[in-house]
Amino acid sequence: MAETRIPMQKRSIEKRDKILKKGFALMCQNGYHNVSTVDIAKEAGVSTGIIYQYFNDKKEIFTIGAKKYADEIMFPIFSLIDEHEKLPANLKVFFRNIIKVSVKGHQVSKRAHQELTAMQHLDEDIEKIFKDTEIAFSNKLYNFFVNNGYKKDILKEKMHLVVNLVDNLAHEKVYHRHLDFDYEAMETIVVNVIMNILDEK
Repeated sequence: MAETRIPMQKRSIEKRDKILKKGFALMCQNGYHNVSTVDIAKEAGVSTGIIYQYFNDKKEIFTIGAKKYADEIMFPIFSLIDEHEKLPANLKVFFRNIIKVSVKGHQVSKRAHQELTAMQHLDEDIEKIFKDTEIAFSNKLYNFFVNNGYKKDILKEKMHLVVNLVDNLAHEKVYHRHLDFDYEAMETIVVNVIMNILDEK
């Protein structure tokens, strides 16, 4: 396999980024298995040879795209946590804000989410990206609470459950969206469950 090159010049960086963006979007739209490197090259307006100068194959494009997608969802949440020097006095408001930011992040692309969800069950590398992202989120919350003197039993496990509740609610609000559900009421229930998990009233 030929060694891919890391672009240094602005024009080359822009070309690689365009291939990555267009290729990932195309695979999410049409399905990973329905897109070839020829299709990606056409979509990005480059030759197939140019694709292989920067990437080993379409799998690498999809994997890098998946990582960027996951980071784009997590970055605003991490930034929200980092805004607080101390543990907020009102934890219910804190977690409502986390839910709000998580929902907004998931609204980036419904089609991308669908394809990534499917690929998680088929590809270990994609599955690992989202497992790592989930752990990073729960560790971020855990460390934030611990560093602020919060002492509760099995806190790491509790935070992992909290992350799953937030993520599942975001999925429900953005991707599943049942017309006969009161999502404001559902959010209140989730926040109250989080308080119970953390032994907070």
